[in-house]
Amino acid sequence: MLQIRSEKGPDQAGIRAVNLAAFTPRPNEADLVDMLREAGQCTLSLVALADGRLVGHILFSPVSLVPPQPQLHGLGLGPLAVLPEFQRQGIGSRLVIRGLEITRDAGFDFVVLLGDPAYYTRFGFRPAARFQLDNEYGASEAFMAMELRPGALAGCSGLVQYRPEFKATGN
Repeated sequence: MLQIRSEKGPDQAGIRAVNLAAFTPRPNEADLVDMLREAGQCTLSLVALADGRLVGHILFSPVSLVPPQPQLHGLGLGPLAVLPEFQRQGIGSRLVIRGLEITRDAGFDFVVLLGDPAYYTRFGFRPAARFQLDNEYGASEAFMAMELRPGALAGCSGLVQYRPEFKATGN
């Protein structure tokens, strides 16, 4: 039985363990989650529990646009992590779908990410360049965006900036 719910205080060690296992040998993503949490910048943090065991995690954090677009409220998706022995069972997909539902219901306009296009297009993500959005990492096809509100990015263009914790951890 899989349960998806918001992160709670006691989940922090399990979240770190999931990110360390999923991204081994790099601790960057685990460190990023910790730093964003410490900075109060975890807009949405969900965990997946399989029979009570924490096996997956997804994080959404604020992003900004340059030039500023104060009417738009966007988030960056990432990291998304699932324990290796639980991968390819749909847990990551369920985390993404639930996270997008919650962020849409909360009134956010768009979500961006750096990730595998073959994976994320199934959720409706498209190359961010189609929305005239650029990134600080020089990524092209891997930098993707999704409008949570139809037409939210129409007429918009600019550079998406992630929180400084991303650069601080090498992400």
